[in-house]
Amino acid sequence: MPEERLQKILSQAGVASRRQSEQYIVEGRVTVNGKTVTELGSKADLMVDHIKVDGRLLHAPKRLTYLVLYKPNNTVTTVSDPQGRPTVMQLLKGVKERVYPVGRLDYHSEGLLLMTNDGDMANAIMSAATHLPKTYVVKANGTLTEEQQEQFRRGVPLSGKRTMPAELKLLREAENPWYEVVLNQGRNQQIRLMFKHFGLLVEKLRRVRIGPIEIGPLKPGQYRHMDEEEVRKLKRAIERGGAKPRRKEAE
Repeated sequence: MPEERLQKILSQAGVASRRQSEQYIVEGRVTVNGKTVTELGSKADLMVDHIKVDGRLLHAPKRLTYLVLYKPNNTVTTVSDPQGRPTVMQLLKGVKERVYPVGRLDYHSEGLLLMTNDGDMANAIMSAATHLPKTYVVKANGTLTEEQQEQFRRGVPLSGKRTMPAELKLLREAENPWYEVVLNQGRNQQIRLMFKHFGLLVEKLRRVRIGPIEIGPLKPGQYRHMDEEEVRKLKRAIERGGAKPRRKEAE
């Protein structure tokens, strides 16, 4: 087996996403054949070298695992949390494989979170070039005007950069209405900031779909394994998205 970059090996072994794996390397938490490695360009061979993270020897995943998890409110989307807050990993009782979250949901957001030990798929899902649409239902503390809704769909300036076009639909008229929002990008706290741009606060936010994968009847804290057809559909969606030329965000 040819040598590969260390962060890719960690990701494919189900340690963490490639970005998080890079952080582990920089922090000196990774050793190769007993020597601490901190250079991001370092390479190794998982079939030959003894690679450890925090003293734990890595093995190639015996089985690729794909999970759909309903992330509850007040839970962090990380493997561990220095502040001692509940993490999504604590919800995976009965899962033998070492999986990790694909992307993230904010602490106060809830809903669909994919978890896997398939590093290549995880990286493809998180790639900006893939543009997998993500669907959310959002409760706001006020109603957007028709003009504001059109501006929302076209994109709004956040931190000097306009968001990509989004889909927006009013689901329930009320003093605190519910909207459906579909994004093709994932800037930090994007939906909350988009509503804030119009003077509104998001009271509840739940992600219900990523590409072809829906959360279904899961309750907060529950998870399920994807079936083979779902995995095939997700892979096809990733391939279609990655094949499209990347659209530039409006300045």
